[in-house]
Amino acid sequence: MSRLSTRSRGARRVLLATAAALALAGTSVVAATAAQAASAQATSAGRVASRGASTNVRRACAPSTNSTVMSCLALVRTDIPQRSAASFGFASPTGYGFGPAQLQSAYNLPSSTAGVGESVAVVDAYDDPTAVSDLAVYRSAWGLPPCDTATGAGCVTKVNQNGESSPLPKPSGTTGWATEESLDVDMVSAICPNCHIYLVEAGGPGHVHLGTAVDSAVKVLHVKFVSNSYGSPQKPADPTDDTDYYDHPGVAIVAAAGDSGYGTGYPAASRYVTSAGGTSLTKATATARGWTETVWSGTGAGCSEYEAKPSWQTDTGCTLRTDNDVAADANPDTGVAVYDTYDAGGWLELGGTSVSSPIIASVYALAGKPTKGTYPSSYPYAHTSDLYDVTSGSDGTCTPAYLCTGKVGYDGPTGWGTPDGTGAFTG
Repeated sequence: MSRLSTRSRGARRVLLATAAALALAGTSVVAATAAQAASAQATSAGRVASRGASTNVRRACAPSTNSTVMSCLALVRTDIPQRSAASFGFASPTGYGFGPAQLQSAYNLPSSTAGVGESVAVVDAYDDPTAVSDLAVYRSAWGLPPCDTATGAGCVTKVNQNGESSPLPKPSGTTGWATEESLDVDMVSAICPNCHIYLVEAGGPGHVHLGTAVDSAVKVLHVKFVSNSYGSPQKPADPTDDTDYYDHPGVAIVAAAGDSGYGTGYPAASRYVTSAGGTSLTKATATARGWTETVWSGTGAGCSEYEAKPSWQTDTGCTLRTDNDVAADANPDTGVAVYDTYDAGGWLELGGTSVSSPIIASVYALAGKPTKGTYPSSYPYAHTSDLYDVTSGSDGTCTPAYLCTGKVGYDGPTGWGTPDGTGAFTG
């Protein structure tokens, strides 16, 4: 197929997906516990972008209003034109968000040497037919080593929700999930270029489909690091889903916190996963770090409705599980460059906590295999000095304020902070 026809097909998908998102928008992720609902005032329900963020943003997937159906959490910058790889001479794009070297620098990561022999699974719905070829273009453009077929480093292997190579699910069509899949595999490559990637493609966005895919990633593929960049409103049966799909000691399972501001969703609210919140990451040459971060006003955060509090959480403003544990860049205004030719015309800039989830899962991979029988979501709580504390910004209005406002130490939007190397992600 010609490059022109591919772009035209992608443009039609963008228009249809945007129309679907506009038609379904308006319902937010559930916020706070019942006991605290009266005082928790979530101010960002159902928004495509958050307060203070660019208005030139759309959701890649229509938001979910059904607690048994998940939505991907990628946000697309619409004010940055999509461009082919050829338009940049097949080199790295200029003006399309952060690339691997910048993200590695921001989080002080040993990406060039660590992660050898590790695999990261990203769980998504439907098939992205161009995922493998698009990742090869992404890696080449940013100077990352090509896929090593002998070791699997830098390669992506597609499997279905049962962990099998065939049959793969139907193509994602106009759903927007291919955009999410491109984002996920690109971010794993950016943070852990030596890692092998399993793209686990569920048959659909239902919670059973995606939960089964997570379970297969662990039990069939034996992966120790799993990223989930999707979510739905919470439901009373979530603790049962925990047992069925997300409770895997010795495995780092990471979930995106959500993109509608203050409020919690599932599976990020699960006590068995690492909930990844979002920040605004900017270059700051005047600081010793060279970067600065604030709370991204679109990140999900807060107090779960149904999930018990894990033993390692000691904050007192929420009697149940508090989101989040850690965070990373997610603001689409400080987004990342992604290459996608199925939904898009090539290079585009994306944000959302769909960025922070695969970043955090890949940092776990750089740190090495988790300790058997432990929950890696507890690790940052034991190594807080190995995180950059995010002390300003908010994602809404709430009581107590730390559930939605950045502060010294633990806070809801960013947990204990963002990676400063890998020390906070080891057992």
